[in-house]
Amino acid sequence: MADIRDRQPSRRRLLHLSAGAAVLLPFAGLVRPGMTRAATPACGAGDPTPRQTAGPYFSPGSPQKADFTADASDGEVMQVSGRVLDTDCRPVAGALLDIWHADPTGAYDNQGFRMRGHHFADDAGRYRLTTLKPGLYPGRTRHIHIRVQAPGGPVLTTQIYFADEPGNDRDRIFRPDLVMAQGADGGYGFDVVVAK
Repeated sequence: MADIRDRQPSRRRLLHLSAGAAVLLPFAGLVRPGMTRAATPACGAGDPTPRQTAGPYFSPGSPQKADFTADASDGEVMQVSGRVLDTDCRPVAGALLDIWHADPTGAYDNQGFRMRGHHFADDAGRYRLTTLKPGLYPGRTRHIHIRVQAPGGPVLTTQIYFADEPGNDRDRIFRPDLVMAQGADGGYGFDVVVAK
């Protein structure tokens, strides 16, 4: 039988959610089909995208690849794209993006590099990943891990999330300001702000 605390949010969780909603409210009308969401926080504010834990499954030395679709035999193909920007809204050419996530069954590959890889932003700071939608890892909502680094800059580690996932409300790590926008083409968009 589930504990009642599992069904009712804590005061801290309610405050966290209401603060997140207050931050997102000014941007509510800015995301339109085919567009990436506003960078989080909006570049020019002086702060990078919020950091989150790498989790226990980061593996250094991933292969250079931006297409994970051959890493599993089944799954829903999806694309994630966006820009890497500095805190003054300038594109970060050549930024390193190291990305990993659970496979469509919710399992992480801890022996090899399935659903893991790195690539570099182009001269305009753009990146694109083609992958299979991650499955649900036990105890977490659906998410993608990402480490981003401007050339010579500090590493930013965060996680990005899907809107309208039932697990978002139960996940203690989830942040609404790290939700990807979904375009009319079904692709997802997320801009990352990094320190240089």
